[in-house]
Amino acid sequence: MKFIKLAACIPFAFAATAVKAEPDPAEVQQILTSNACLACHAVDKKMVGPSYRDVADKYENEDNAAETLSKHIREGSSGIWGAVPMPPNAGISDDDLAKVVEWVLAGAPE
Repeated sequence: MKFIKLAACIPFAFAATAVKAEPDPAEVQQILTSNACLACHAVDKKMVGPSYRDVADKYENEDNAAETLSKHIREGSSGIWGAVPMPPNAGISDDDLAKVVEWVLAGAPE
């Protein structure tokens, strides 16, 4: 009898891990605005830096993409997208950083 109850719970366990809400685009836009990210980046076109969708495309098959992008945002980077370096954004909170990275890697949905 215990096995039947256990087996009945398995679909719920998979469903709980499969459902992952993407960050709210409006909330992410507020984070990007308050951290001056939009001065150099746009969702769908290159400005000073690459578009968020280009970043998503570049890192879509990288195993450690979230860690890589988090490091680039927090510490800055250079030589990845050309000669213009990305300055560090050490002031972004860990929670906001995670939301932005998740949003970018989801393809920067609007």
